[in-house]
Amino acid sequence: MAADEEVVGTVKDQLAKLFEESLRVTVPDQTDTDPLIAACNPRFGDYQCNNAMSLWTKIKGTGSAFTGPQPVGQAIMTNLPRSEMIESCSIAGPGFVNVKLSRQWIAKSIQKMLIKGIETWSPKLRVKRAVVDFSSPNIAKEMHVGHLRSTIIGDTLARMLEFSNVEVLRRNHVGDWGTQFGMLIEFLFEKFPNMEVVSDQAIGDLEASENLFRKLFIYKCSSTYSKVLVYCILGNKVVKVSSVKHWYTVPDNGAFYKASKQRFDSDPGFKERAQQAVVSLQGGKEKYRKAWSQICEISRKGYEKVYQRLGIVLEEKGESFYNPYIPGVLEELGKKGLIEESEGARVIFIEGKKYPFIVVKSDGGFNYASTDLTALWSVNLLLLLYRYRLNEEKAEWMIYVTDVGQREHFEMLFTAAKRAGWLPPGDNSYPKANHVGFGLVLGEDGKRFRTRSTEVVKLVDLLDEAKSRCKAALVERGKAEEWTEEELEQTAEAVGYGAVKYADLKNNRLTNYTFNFDQMLNDQGNTAVYLLYAHARICSIIRKSGKDVEELKKTGALVLEHPNERALGLHLLQFAEIVEEACTNLLPNVLCEYLYNLSGHFTTFYTNCQTSPNRWCCQSLVAFVLWGQRRRQADSCCVKRLQRSCGNASIYLVFGQSTRYDILGEDSSHLQKDFDNYVWAHDYRYYAQCIRHCEKVKDCARTVQYRSDI
Repeated sequence: MAADEEVVGTVKDQLAKLFEESLRVTVPDQTDTDPLIAACNPRFGDYQCNNAMSLWTKIKGTGSAFTGPQPVGQAIMTNLPRSEMIESCSIAGPGFVNVKLSRQWIAKSIQKMLIKGIETWSPKLRVKRAVVDFSSPNIAKEMHVGHLRSTIIGDTLARMLEFSNVEVLRRNHVGDWGTQFGMLIEFLFEKFPNMEVVSDQAIGDLEASENLFRKLFIYKCSSTYSKVLVYCILGNKVVKVSSVKHWYTVPDNGAFYKASKQRFDSDPGFKERAQQAVVSLQGGKEKYRKAWSQICEISRKGYEKVYQRLGIVLEEKGESFYNPYIPGVLEELGKKGLIEESEGARVIFIEGKKYPFIVVKSDGGFNYASTDLTALWSVNLLLLLYRYRLNEEKAEWMIYVTDVGQREHFEMLFTAAKRAGWLPPGDNSYPKANHVGFGLVLGEDGKRFRTRSTEVVKLVDLLDEAKSRCKAALVERGKAEEWTEEELEQTAEAVGYGAVKYADLKNNRLTNYTFNFDQMLNDQGNTAVYLLYAHARICSIIRKSGKDVEELKKTGALVLEHPNERALGLHLLQFAEIVEEACTNLLPNVLCEYLYNLSGHFTTFYTNCQTSPNRWCCQSLVAFVLWGQRRRQADSCCVKRLQRSCGNASIYLVFGQSTRYDILGEDSSHLQKDFDNYVWAHDYRYYAQCIRHCEKVKDCARTVQYRSDI
């Protein structure tokens, strides 16, 4: 590889190209062989080519001169083209080729990353456009902890794909259509018979936002014979709402959806009116469409507040969006012979499944299956014409983020789409669709995470609690005296919300996880707080250095001499391939594990290779000569050895980022080896210059003048 050649692709990609060249020479008739490059145990190297065994299996008995997998591996290593990328190679086991990367190449690659930006190192995925369908709350119901995982996981997958140069269409498939809206609309009319006058404000905050009946409060009551009129404040106006005889039907907790459902189940007359309301809504009657629109808008404002707090962007494409196109999609499926009649319903039979895939219910109504099939073959009304995800929108990857309980539904959906010819038959061909399932959020008792009253935990309450706990911790640490109230609030939000997100993402999405505030807000271990501390420390070092970072990127030569520097540099270079792995397998926890290990590498680097502030000082101090990781036990020994070797010679010790030293004085060259055996001369804060080594060293003390600029 030429010295001035641009770095292209991940480290694994670049190594794969080198090994592919070697394989073309080693086994010319096996040109389609995958080099199988993987990171390996640091004891053996940085990466490993481990395809010698599989290659030997293919060529064994074909007259090849190779006698086993190890000679195959040896030949692969021998035929590797020369490259500045590789420092050394070795053979292990059944032909594994271990590769150690060059320090200089790692440093040069990081330098390019600093100059060009990390985005230029984004992985190259096979797709250019993807749809990520996630969150999907139901209208008139408040978002709860059950929506947390879909919202957070879906957003993270979208971000990873976007970083990988994939155009992502973020879809929020809200539940804004169906028979339940007849129930909600009729209940709304009953509670607000004059809703045309009261309008949107009278509807207030339904449970999907901040509960209407908890927020409305009685402003004035007046008795007129047996009828008591109830007034409430709506915005800046005092408006008559209804009479007490209606008000009493609403439960104290004000759960609008629950109250309407209870009425629907217990009152046959109400149920009949609600069913008629569905017909009126689907028939497009103005009054019913307006009420439906108002309910949706109020709910939308509620969950948009949650999205804003979590920094999440979504484009709403609810069930109502797809509903007009369901008949056309079902007609196409019928013409292809997929739909059959079964017990009055229209279904698609799926091989290997106990029950059929119902696309039209026995009463003629549509369901999730019919809506999801249409969404897979969806339209975009913005252009007033069909723009299908799979055709004109050219979406190559459809990703649905829901709980694992819906796995069978999506298996049947994807099978039906393949039979219809919308998706290719294989699982690894594009376009393709994936269901990203996730486990439950559990309480500390191992059961579904609920309140003490067995209610589902509301997402707003959960975020409020996270912020409150973070703020209390900051106040306890004295930050209230150092920061403004705005800074305190912003920090509490950033840490609190980040902790909630990371606690979810660090777990394999397929497993259940236990929600525990104490664990997620801990500043030790694999938590967001630990990662944020590492990030804050990095920012602090940059800020206090007083250096022009942009200028340093271009002019500063990066040298990785200490093992911790090299380990950190290599880990940074592996970022792109980690993102690629996380995207390919749709597993955000892979990226979380990488970030946690990155923080660990940085902490080790910071401890052993630390920089210091810019100033000259002169004082007497205790000099601690550090010896690798065993500095405390070796301090006295090192200084006494230094005294024996140097006598009164002048010594110049360089402490800090470069972790190197120079020894000045008469006949001091012979000290290099001895000194190297005892000292990695570095310190936590300062560069130091010893003016003269004291004749007598007592308690490891000496007088020094130390400077602390880089």
